[in-house]
Amino acid sequence: MQVIYEPGQTVPIKAWIDGVELEDQARQQLINTAKMPFIFKHLAVLPDVHFGLGATVGSVIATKGAIIPAAVGVDVGCGMVAQRTSLTANDLPDSLAQLRSDIERTVPVGFSVHKITPNSVASTWNTNLAQGYHNILKKYPKLETKPPEEQLGTMGGGNHFLELCLDEDGKVWLMLHSGSRGVGNRIGQMFIEMARNDMKKHFINLPDKDLAYFPENTEHFDDYMIAVGWAQEYAMFNRQLMLERTLKVLREKLPTFTIDKEATNCHHNYVALENHFGSNVYVTRKGAVRARENDFAIIPGSMGTRSYIARGKGNPESFNSCSHGAGRRMSRNKAKENITLEDHIKATEGVECRKDAGVLDESPAAYKNLDAVIAAETDLIEVVHTLKAILCVKG
Repeated sequence: MQVIYEPGQTVPIKAWIDGVELEDQARQQLINTAKMPFIFKHLAVLPDVHFGLGATVGSVIATKGAIIPAAVGVDVGCGMVAQRTSLTANDLPDSLAQLRSDIERTVPVGFSVHKITPNSVASTWNTNLAQGYHNILKKYPKLETKPPEEQLGTMGGGNHFLELCLDEDGKVWLMLHSGSRGVGNRIGQMFIEMARNDMKKHFINLPDKDLAYFPENTEHFDDYMIAVGWAQEYAMFNRQLMLERTLKVLREKLPTFTIDKEATNCHHNYVALENHFGSNVYVTRKGAVRARENDFAIIPGSMGTRSYIARGKGNPESFNSCSHGAGRRMSRNKAKENITLEDHIKATEGVECRKDAGVLDESPAAYKNLDAVIAAETDLIEVVHTLKAILCVKG
């Protein structure tokens, strides 16, 4: 772990970056954040760190008395869910192409939504989410967008994915990555803009406009916490519904199997009130997973590479956090310019997945070496399972 402390910082930056790259743009973004007066103790930086919109991806920002909406961002509640099954490689067909097609028909990807809302989705929406959403709309009607229930149980695009993987014992895992879809994006965008306007109204100068914040015990702070909390709950249900619907496909197409009693479902883009170093503080994890002692964390690789299921060690210096993946080493535009289709096909050999130019920005070469990321945080986590992707669904 390295410590970065430059003139003007309110707190030091503690970075788990041994053996991995920290680009200059991300470093400056971190320094700007560490200058804010309400950062608590220090800024924690994880080895998948890279420049991000709003805040540095791979950062853990503990604050006292304020919250920065752009640090949470617009993919509110984005995270992972993983489920181990009793299936083995021998239970799978020689070609997984048809199985991928079946999953893609069941779980809408990209901009697609449910043509007919499944009963399980409608029930989850009406029972757990509808009232909270309508309460938020009463005060902020501008938040209304496409019916959120249409996107509940859908994956989206970008870096969101669904995978079948094999662990070190040959057991099949189902793993997927998604967030709060369009409604979470709308909530994030609106409150980020509100925070910026508040800064202008009160003549508060910032080292970066994305550091605009809401002070605690203000109307906008309270409203944001309600809205972002709802979006995080939406994201959790979204992943669970996709998991259940994909398991239904597997049950229809594959031999009878059982699943572990509980799936691991964790955010890696969110804010929560937690107690650290004896104080109650707001912890924003931007591309980071909570890793208290014995917490399970999902740390995915990119298409065609390994992923890890890890157990947290509860390291207080990282605010009980660990990395959320490999972290990008190329921007999307740079990846499209530098990675050829031939490169992508070779890198995803043996994986049933899209092999077209539309996913070059998600190809393995666009990401850091995940093994180096894991090696830099051995005091934060212990690897429990190593997963190798065999099927990948992308938006």
